[in-house]
Amino acid sequence: MNIVELSPFLSHCIEATARDEFGNVSRTIIQSASDSDVLEERFELLKAFLETADFKKLRCESEKYLIQGKSVKFEIYWQEGHLAYDMLVA
Repeated sequence: MNIVELSPFLSHCIEATARDEFGNVSRTIIQSASDSDVLEERFELLKAFLETADFKKLRCESEKYLIQGKSVKFEIYWQEGHLAYDMLVA
């Protein structure tokens, strides 16, 4: 199972972090001469996350921990054919 991990910061919210990673993956796919199932799956996960996530809610949830100086990481993955994600706080 391919999992995309995203770590937002107070100065760079989860939506901006996801958009940046989506851009990086898109550029890598375009520049790559060979097909990569891992990159394609990462692309599809990020695309689905950007299209469906409630970023206002995710920002509120993550920023309360970031303000406290804690690390936040989102794990995005497919679960039974549907997009799923977890927020982990350390």
